[in-house]
Amino acid sequence: MAPVVALSTPAHAGTHKKNESRTATPSHSGAKSKARKAAKETQVDPGLAEARLIEVYRLVAKSQVREALEQAERLIRDYPNFQLAQLVYGDLLSARIRPVRTLGDVPEPIAKTAATVLEELRDESQMRLKALRERPPPDSIPSQFLALSARNKHAIAIDASRSRLYLFENQASGLALIADYYISIGKSGLEKNAEGDLRTPLGVYFITGNLNPNSLKDFYGSGALPINYPNELDSKRGKTGSGIWLHGTPHNQFSRPPQATDGCVVLANPDLAQIIRTVQIRTTPVVIAQNLHWVKPNLVRANSKPFEAALTAWQNAKSRGDMDQLLSFYSPDFTSNGKTLTEWTPALRSQVEKVRGRAIQLKDLSLLRWTDAADTMVVTFGEVADGSRSGPTKRQYWERHGNQWKIFFEGVIG
Repeated sequence: MAPVVALSTPAHAGTHKKNESRTATPSHSGAKSKARKAAKETQVDPGLAEARLIEVYRLVAKSQVREALEQAERLIRDYPNFQLAQLVYGDLLSARIRPVRTLGDVPEPIAKTAATVLEELRDESQMRLKALRERPPPDSIPSQFLALSARNKHAIAIDASRSRLYLFENQASGLALIADYYISIGKSGLEKNAEGDLRTPLGVYFITGNLNPNSLKDFYGSGALPINYPNELDSKRGKTGSGIWLHGTPHNQFSRPPQATDGCVVLANPDLAQIIRTVQIRTTPVVIAQNLHWVKPNLVRANSKPFEAALTAWQNAKSRGDMDQLLSFYSPDFTSNGKTLTEWTPALRSQVEKVRGRAIQLKDLSLLRWTDAADTMVVTFGEVADGSRSGPTKRQYWERHGNQWKIFFEGVIG
């Protein structure tokens, strides 16, 4: 038979008001309960459905069509809502009686009426193959992750160009890639600017909640993880909108086309369930990029040295109680929870007076970098004065102006 798709590939294993592409009929509470029960029964190997599909592709590429058909049949039995797998299975059945020229090689009348869905499934297939063929370099991490503290047990990075979410575990030896998943993004693409623009934001974010699936419509699948869009950099740039989540799919839909959401990041329910079990509220960072730049960890930290020198200078100025020097680190357009630098300065002065010249320690320091038209650092730490057992957890946003780094936001997050 002719290949089901272009199979010359290695065998690697938001707003919430409208229905989105390839979404089936609305659900009611009884259907939702039934669907979730069925989902638990059919998720034989959560997270491996895609690997099984890729194995089918591999067998086809090796002309092992009978084995491919058997595996495809088992796959759709375990995941009957996996539309792409159903399409591949149909092609394999058709190939027993005629050549198959392309993925979804259906009779002409059907091809015309289902042209949009077929094109979406072909796009999904190509994105899955691309991401699994173009693997991240070994022992590399996304350049945004300069340093994560032990409190950041996991981290997420999204590469929109590959429709891929990468999940990392922060191990004693550093960040380790432990899983990656196919995802869908906004119908209009990336770089969200305004409410309702159907775009997914770009930047550094954090998981802010874990919504109970029982409180959600079936449309959101096995759960939802909101992120903090708009973040402080987004707000500084005048971006609007809200309700950007990582969430699942309806019970009768395994996945969506690469660009199919109202701005959220959408995963298959088994994949989202794995994510939900690992992330932590307020501490798990989520980087969303057009393309991830993968680098060796030692190079990442070396590139952060100039900024770390500025952060240490800020720390020393605060420890000494030198208000003039301390204020020189803050940008004129600084804000903190709606207050300008002038309005916020008395609070800073009060903090310095409470320290009374004691050295400030930055505990559990996390450094995340975002570079586009500007160079931004998102810094999280526990601020503890010598002699104190604990202190507030703070987050700062720094922006580079020439050779100088300036703080344009600072606030307590815990």
